[in-house]
Amino acid sequence: MKFTLIAEQLFDGEAFHRDVPVTIEDGLIASLDTASGAKEIRYPGTLVPGFIDVQVNGGGGALFNSSPTVACIETIGKAHARFGTTGFLPTLITDDVQVMAKAADAVASAVAQKSAGVLGVHFEGPHLSVPKKGVHPQGFIREITEAELAIFCRQDLGIRVVTLAPENVSPEVIRLLVESGVKVCLGHSNADYDTVVAALAAGATGFTHLYNAMSPLGSREPGVVGAAIESETAWCGLIVDGHHVHPAAARVALRAKPRGKVMLVTDAMPPVGMDDETSFELFGTQVLRVGDRLNAVTGELAGCVLDMATAVENSVKMLGLSLGEALRMASLYPAEFLGIAENVGRLAVGQGADLVLLDNQHKVLANYIAGNAVYVRP
Repeated sequence: MKFTLIAEQLFDGEAFHRDVPVTIEDGLIASLDTASGAKEIRYPGTLVPGFIDVQVNGGGGALFNSSPTVACIETIGKAHARFGTTGFLPTLITDDVQVMAKAADAVASAVAQKSAGVLGVHFEGPHLSVPKKGVHPQGFIREITEAELAIFCRQDLGIRVVTLAPENVSPEVIRLLVESGVKVCLGHSNADYDTVVAALAAGATGFTHLYNAMSPLGSREPGVVGAAIESETAWCGLIVDGHHVHPAAARVALRAKPRGKVMLVTDAMPPVGMDDETSFELFGTQVLRVGDRLNAVTGELAGCVLDMATAVENSVKMLGLSLGEALRMASLYPAEFLGIAENVGRLAVGQGADLVLLDNQHKVLANYIAGNAVYVRP
């Protein structure tokens, strides 16, 4: 199928342009400069690269841990498509090995059948630090064994991200995971600076939700936060919801890190896309939604009611970023972290036709994944 999208404005990943026709054919961007004679669809607003979210626990009332199935993954993807997400990693937090295996099988099936937006999987745990576990169930936190390694090293899961605490997983095991193609992130960790540096030297390339559930930056012990901010090569995920990270702390990280090394994540939970959902259960603990905040009854923050479009808007309003930089943090930079920037993250000829149309308030009007309209605002 061939058609042309024309919006008032286009952001190609670097700059904004006026009235640029985008011709899409066979799921790719075929041209960006001249009308092709194909069917034209005109929109107000701005066409931007689709958003990529590397940490998505749930959405649309579904939680991946509770239902590790293809149907659950697709429910989550559909919920987040309303908010501009065109690529995501279904994220399984700490659980037993049987649930991990079921989740891996579901992701393998979703990847094989090209379920919309599914890029792979993120295993957030179970090899974490108990003191920094957050709402992860302590009973499932454990040392890594051959059973988990076999799951992490499967080659049919698309892109694989594993979050681990480096004080509990040796550099040798990290190196083994990296050699298998896993992108290792450090998080939920109480490690000291030297331990983190050793993990980075072994091949870890990311930090999961910077500042949250990690040893802080101190004057004599820089901790995980200090190592994350100091690293010029590692990417950091950042939750910009006004609750998880103070805006000033976020700005410090953005000024210290090289451009392109901080990406937006949602850490989204089931209420995303479900305005009437006020609570859900997480491993038997009730989680309450209060406005745009999720609190476990035990008091901890329990993930987010955050979507990527709101994260972009918050980055502009709370952090003072330009719209262009906020959009890059939601698209280009996560694509670079995942190693797929040659295919997505920009609007350029030959790239995948993953595009989002935003209105003048930066709300999503339409979402295209591989040239298919997966959401159009009624």
